[in-house]
Amino acid sequence: MRLKWPWRGSARNGGTVPEAKSTWPGGFVALHMQAEAAWTRRDYATLAREGFMKNPVVHRAVRLIAETASAVPWLLYEGEAELSQHPLLALLERPNGRQAGATFLEALYGHLLISGNAYVELVEAGEVLRELHLLRPDRVSVTCDAAGWPAVLEYRTDKARRAVPLGRADEGGALQLSLFHPLDDHRGFPPLEAALMALDTHNAAGRWNKALLDNSARPSGALIYAPKDGGNLTDEQFDRLKADLKEQYSGAARAGKPMLLEGGLDWKAMGLSPKDMDFVETKHSASRDIALAFGVPPMLLGIPGDLTYANYQEANRAFYRMTVLPMVGRTLREFSAWLAPAFGEGLRLWYDADQVDGLAAEREALWTRVGAADFLTDDEKRQAVGYGRSE
Repeated sequence: MRLKWPWRGSARNGGTVPEAKSTWPGGFVALHMQAEAAWTRRDYATLAREGFMKNPVVHRAVRLIAETASAVPWLLYEGEAELSQHPLLALLERPNGRQAGATFLEALYGHLLISGNAYVELVEAGEVLRELHLLRPDRVSVTCDAAGWPAVLEYRTDKARRAVPLGRADEGGALQLSLFHPLDDHRGFPPLEAALMALDTHNAAGRWNKALLDNSARPSGALIYAPKDGGNLTDEQFDRLKADLKEQYSGAARAGKPMLLEGGLDWKAMGLSPKDMDFVETKHSASRDIALAFGVPPMLLGIPGDLTYANYQEANRAFYRMTVLPMVGRTLREFSAWLAPAFGEGLRLWYDADQVDGLAAEREALWTRVGAADFLTDDEKRQAVGYGRSE
């Protein structure tokens, strides 16, 4: 089927369409087509830039989890006995010359939250001198053996590339921590990727708001010229009209300035106002989805409209119980299986919940209940609150 367009034909469509006078009084027709949404890429570098480095909700959620989890004290046990001094504790207190223990763990949890993976390497320079170093996830690729199991980490920088075997620390291997991924056997799934739509919506809303401030007197629309006696603008009139719009009505300083139209000019708005888009609620909804993906109660991030928890203290306890302590616990189990055999048999790492300030109310309630239990002996009460028998 051949289409006849209402403009002069070319060599491509063949022939020439005769010109005809139009009885339409003037103006123009605007055609709008719905474009496909553009989404952020899912690699570590892009998620780090668009999420942690540009989005305040993601930045605060990651910092809140990483800083809180890194502040939970670690304990070392040999069997049932707690050790207060040990080379393993000294290494965890100062993993390397650049980072203290809390700084090292904060970076580890940050890698885990943004990429879904964290890689730790034990570097030995003798029988006593040992250091722990983090490998940046975007520089690591996993190589599998003949059976399909991950065996070697290939770590590359701008100047070098080297292979780091996976395995127990006493055998010279590195540790990979990863979050569950349903479709990948060797890579973890980052929480931020599950909230990618909300992240893009929140960032787009911020960019739209900034553009609105910069061009607030020039919203999306059309300036229609339709005089009663017909006719069109001359080139000189058209250029002058564009210059006047740019100089007199664009920019944040001219926001809200009324537009004076004359001579057959009419303004037709073609964009949505912030009220039409429900701009504020859209940002809050996207913020709640991001907080949900990370397991942070929206109340702790200052996001309004969340009534899940009765008060801030209850939300803080839920944050510790459902997000922080499970992450710390799984990290300690992995470190115990990987690092403890290099320092001796029977060693086990765990956290000290009694020193977590966010759980002080729970601890106080437990001690009150146990202290009031007259049917328990002193040793039974000590065991009930996590202490051993008295000597």
